[in-house]
Amino acid sequence: MGQHGKHRNLVKAGGIYAAAVSALAATGAAAECRLALLLAIDVSSSVDPSEDALQRGGLAAALVAPEVMATFFATDAPVALAAFEWSGRYNQSLLLDWTMINAPEDLTDAALAISSTQRSQDDYPTAMGYALGYGATLLEQAPVCDAQVIDIAGDGISNDGFAPALAYAYFPFQGVTVNGLVVLDGRDDAALLAFYQREVIRGRLAFVETARGFADYENAMQRKLLRELSVRVIGARPVQAPGTGPAG
Repeated sequence: MGQHGKHRNLVKAGGIYAAAVSALAATGAAAECRLALLLAIDVSSSVDPSEDALQRGGLAAALVAPEVMATFFATDAPVALAAFEWSGRYNQSLLLDWTMINAPEDLTDAALAISSTQRSQDDYPTAMGYALGYGATLLEQAPVCDAQVIDIAGDGISNDGFAPALAYAYFPFQGVTVNGLVVLDGRDDAALLAFYQREVIRGRLAFVETARGFADYENAMQRKLLRELSVRVIGARPVQAPGTGPAG
C-alpha cells in the first residue's frame, strides 16, 4: 500500500474513534473558542515528492489519532483550525480555511480535506518570513478565540526574503504564539534546530518539536498537537507581547 493509501486509511479510522467521543462534543450550546490553530507545512524545493506525501498524510493522520482527538474534545470550548503550505516569497497556498471543530466529524473532515490536497509547486526556496507574515494575516481572519497559535514546520533555514524577525516586527503578532516542527536529516541538525529556537518560535510557552526525517513526521506532529492542545485545556497564562518571549 502506498503512503497516500496508508494515511487515507488512518484518517478513515479516525471516523470510527470519532463515534466514541462524539458525546463530548454534544453537550448543549457551543462554547467560546479556546484556540485558533494554524498549521503550516513546508513545500520548498528541498522537500521531494515522497517527503511531501509523508508530511501531508502524516499531518492528516496525526489530527485523528485517538489521543489527539480526545484532547481536541477534552473541554466544551472548540478549536478553530486552518492549514496552509509555504515555500518562496509569494508561494503560500491555503489547504484548509478556518473550520470550527465542534464535533469529531468536523475534525475527520478537516483531516480528509488536508490529505486530499495536491502540492501547489515544488521549485521555490525557503522564505519563512513571508510564510509567517501570511500566517499572521490568516489569523486576522480567524474566529475570535482565547489564544492563537501558528504551528510552522520545515526542513531548512530561511534562505529567501526577509527574516522571521522582520515578520514579527511588521505583521500583527500581538498575542500570537509560534511553535516549530523541525525535520532533521542528520546533516546540519544543530544549526537548523538553533535557527528555530533562536529566530522562529515566539511567545510564552513556545517550543520546538523535532522529527527524525519525514518518516517520523506523523509521530512528531502528534506530540506537537498534544502539547499545544493540552496547554489550552489546562489553562496557560497569556502570551507575552512581541519580542518579549524566550528565545528557546
